[in-house]
Amino acid sequence: MTAQHVTRLAPSPTGALHLGNARTFLVNYLLARQRSWRVRMRVEDLDGPRVKPQWAGRMLDELRWLGMDWEEPVVLQSRRGAVYRQALERLIRMGAAYPCVCSRKDVELAGGAPHDDDATGVYPNLCRGRFASLEEAAATGRPVAWRVRTDDAEITVLDRFAGRRDFNLKRVCGDFVVFKNDSLAAYQLAVVVDDAEAGVDCIVRGDDLLDSAARQIHLRRLLGLGPEPAYWHLPLVVGPDGRRLAKRHGDTRLEHYRRLGAPPQRVLGVLAYWSGILDRRREASLEELIPLFDPARMPHTPTVFTKADDDFLLGR
Repeated sequence: MTAQHVTRLAPSPTGALHLGNARTFLVNYLLARQRSWRVRMRVEDLDGPRVKPQWAGRMLDELRWLGMDWEEPVVLQSRRGAVYRQALERLIRMGAAYPCVCSRKDVELAGGAPHDDDATGVYPNLCRGRFASLEEAAATGRPVAWRVRTDDAEITVLDRFAGRRDFNLKRVCGDFVVFKNDSLAAYQLAVVVDDAEAGVDCIVRGDDLLDSAARQIHLRRLLGLGPEPAYWHLPLVVGPDGRRLAKRHGDTRLEHYRRLGAPPQRVLGVLAYWSGILDRRREASLEELIPLFDPARMPHTPTVFTKADDDFLLGR
């Protein structure tokens, strides 16, 4: 008997769920239901002071409001610190991770990227080989993060939507953070550990995370976590200025439209129109959309949120 594929919805409660997030979750959900994947839910609440705990429950409620469901229990990354620490210790034992005391200013002065794991640019490996132990790094009096070594080699991401992409991590990002200096696991490590433990082998998300797929493949290989998942990286929803959807484009939160009386079918209609499922904006149920979705009809360029979308959602 063929094993059932597994995907996950993974909201991050650093703000409210907006239409761009919802479009990605919808495509993920439609693929899962069409192809009989199991759907799991994970709340990615490790982003320190940016996390707003009250948003986690609201996000789950809003996805349920749209008609989505998933297997229980809901996994909270903030409760899995010990598991991530075990993965870090394994990387340390094999010599793949090393302590780093670089401040943001240190890195910027060296001509590299800022000191967080989501930064773009290349870390200049200032601390690689600098310390013989954690104790030696801590003796500097600076907070200690942990970075994983990268190689001068190509990692190929065979994306089911975006196509083949090749990344040389040494050139793309350099050695990247896997544990932050606040003693919390960084996104890249936490995601890899969680996906492997949950058996997730199908990942659908925004194409701003394409290079993250390469970092995560690198970590999976180091940790011996089996074959890479299948990936679908989707173009983002942007405002008229071409920048990713945000407050500067007005209130695009699902909460906003829900509060003003938009039914879930109207929201789904806009998301489906953006995803090539419908040829015009109209109300639609989730059950109607499941058989209609065709990844081949999805646009390969960013979707622009327009006044016409806003007018339709508000019933104008």
